[in-house]
Amino acid sequence: MSTPSPFNPFANVDFSKFDMSKFDVTKMLGDMKIPGFDMQAIMDAQRKNIEALTAANQAAVQGMQAVAQRQAEILSQAMNEVSTIAQQLSSAGNPQEMSTKQAEVARKAFEQALANMRELAEMVNKSNTDAFAIINKRVTESLQELKALVAVK
Repeated sequence: MSTPSPFNPFANVDFSKFDMSKFDVTKMLGDMKIPGFDMQAIMDAQRKNIEALTAANQAAVQGMQAVAQRQAEILSQAMNEVSTIAQQLSSAGNPQEMSTKQAEVARKAFEQALANMRELAEMVNKSNTDAFAIINKRVTESLQELKALVAVK
């Protein structure tokens, strides 16, 4: 058995066995009375902060899922187009016709890739904007709550 560290009294404590379900911060701090300090308002504000973070995370995850789904659709569409293009190129008669078809295919592929990248970038931007709006709204509300608490004193 190791000796306890004088610098860290918790060095040998196994925190994985600590049951957080029996630790109720609101009950512990709810009975604490400090003049001019509204513990319930602080607890409510923190609850709202956590709710806002949860909502922002959900918005971000939904946005990432939408982007991933669209990427899968783009990949599927691209694979179908590759098959069609391969058939078209195999039916080309002479080398000049083959070169013309290849140039047209390359131009269309480049335009489609740009359109897809633009669409995905817009989706990511919208997702980020939505998540940030949730956080921004909560920060504004929090500042208003703090201003109201200070004004009462």
